[in-house]
Amino acid sequence: MRLNTPLIMGIINVTPDSFFAGSRKVDEQEILYQAEKMRAEGATLIDIGGYSSRPGAADIPEAEEEARVLPVISMIKKNFPDALLSVDTFRAGVAEKAVDTGACMINDISGGELDEKMFNTVAKLNVPYCCMHMKGTPQTMANLTDYSNFIHEIITYFHQKVASLQNLGVKDIIIDGGFGFAKTIEQNFQLMHSLELLRCIGKPVLVGVSRKSLIWKTLQATADEALNGTTALNMMALLKGASILRVHDVKEAVETVKLFTHVTQADSRV
Repeated sequence: MRLNTPLIMGIINVTPDSFFAGSRKVDEQEILYQAEKMRAEGATLIDIGGYSSRPGAADIPEAEEEARVLPVISMIKKNFPDALLSVDTFRAGVAEKAVDTGACMINDISGGELDEKMFNTVAKLNVPYCCMHMKGTPQTMANLTDYSNFIHEIITYFHQKVASLQNLGVKDIIIDGGFGFAKTIEQNFQLMHSLELLRCIGKPVLVGVSRKSLIWKTLQATADEALNGTTALNMMALLKGASILRVHDVKEAVETVKLFTHVTQADSRV
């Protein structure tokens, strides 16, 4: 997958406990309004998640996750047939049913680590797959931040994951360094500082820092007050080679990409 212009992925969480309250959508009309708004503001993809992956979030059964995401995917596709939907799940069964319902991409926070069937499922479904770096689970990851060589370990992880996927015939692979997943605040900033090194994998890089704690804890604010910080780090991510920005606030992210594109395409001879 080659992306010449950075794309925006909007977030809709069909959960009661995602870290940013503004992303939680459970009412049908509210979900449709948000999907329509994101599309109008310029989101290429909408990521639907039914399992909260914030640090320490409660585990839920697979059946409950399905009951959250499948009706929403179906509803959005019914009202917006051309919408490009991603399903945010680490469970192969949920992923397969979501694609059957209308999703066209799988966004897996675990890189196949939490369901051994995921890679074979992706190969069978023949859809784009976003492989994220994480250690442990959302319930344990906060205690798994020890690395011997932080960036080297992440790059090695992606080399191995991409090779495994390609051996199964998977062609469209996106990688995500996993900001906030098994990483301290300082490690998150180190990942951003070294983000361009992930391009050695040869795959598009997705960045998801929207309103995360590395922003609001550093600024001594809250997630509700983290939009400006999100925009600042999104621009940094673009400068370092990000191809997709996963965000709660589509309009601001689209404007960031537009300004980034104008700067990078400006003719220095003018």
